[in-house]
Amino acid sequence: MINYIWFIMIFLGLLVGLITGNGDGLSKAIVGSVDSTVQFMIGLVGLMCFWCGVMKVAEKSGLTKKLSKFLRPVLKLIFKDAAKDEKALGAIVMNITANMLGLGNAATPFGIKAMQEMDRLNKDKEKASNDMALFLVLNAACIQLVPTTIISIRAATGSTNPGIILLPAIVASTIAAVVGVISCKILQKYF
Repeated sequence: MINYIWFIMIFLGLLVGLITGNGDGLSKAIVGSVDSTVQFMIGLVGLMCFWCGVMKVAEKSGLTKKLSKFLRPVLKLIFKDAAKDEKALGAIVMNITANMLGLGNAATPFGIKAMQEMDRLNKDKEKASNDMALFLVLNAACIQLVPTTIISIRAATGSTNPGIILLPAIVASTIAAVVGVISCKILQKYF
């Protein structure tokens, strides 16, 4: 459906541009935007490679393991069934730890494994369990200690201080995660 909406918007934009006699301006805008997009992507790829390397160093140095030791007791409090199963809790801890450090690519396999482990514990295979829903919310609103993607985008677009986003990202993502957990716990009583 969204493809149709985009097609209609682009088609109507081109049609109006041609009807109003702005075909020359339209073609210049298209060529200019393609050029700037390619330059932006090349800059972004380099920065993302840098941050992935920094995060790999953090992973190899044991930072992720230290963070997971801190998270484990907190997650045992909020997950009901998964907290009783070491395999499920381990995958949840590793996913959230990787997401917190901006290791999105490394977090994905742990997230899939966590969902598989929680599905194994789930009594009703037709519906997601409360722990699965809570994990999905935590995964989507994960606390970001190092928002590497945003820092990279800001740097690639010429920001003079791309890292200034650190404190606002930590505060906003923490509030989002807390509100998400509270909402899930309230809704678990009714659904």
